[in-house]
Amino acid sequence: MLESHVFFTQMVDELVEFSEYDPELADGIKWLDDQARQKGITFYDMVFEVLYRHDVNIKAKDWIRTRN
Repeated sequence: MLESHVFFTQMVDELVEFSEYDPELADGIKWLDDQARQKGITFYDMVFEVLYRHDVNIKAKDWIRTRN
């Protein structure tokens, strides 16, 4: 569990560093940071929440598509 947490935080840190060269990514990171502050959660928790929600939505759409 600790290894996956470290991997996740390092991945997010690398995205933040890379955002220096990508204005669209930088805007997205700023938006995530604002959202995290509004919710009173950490930036990492907000990133995880967005990625988790995206994954759930993809799986739900796939389930619906294969159900018919």
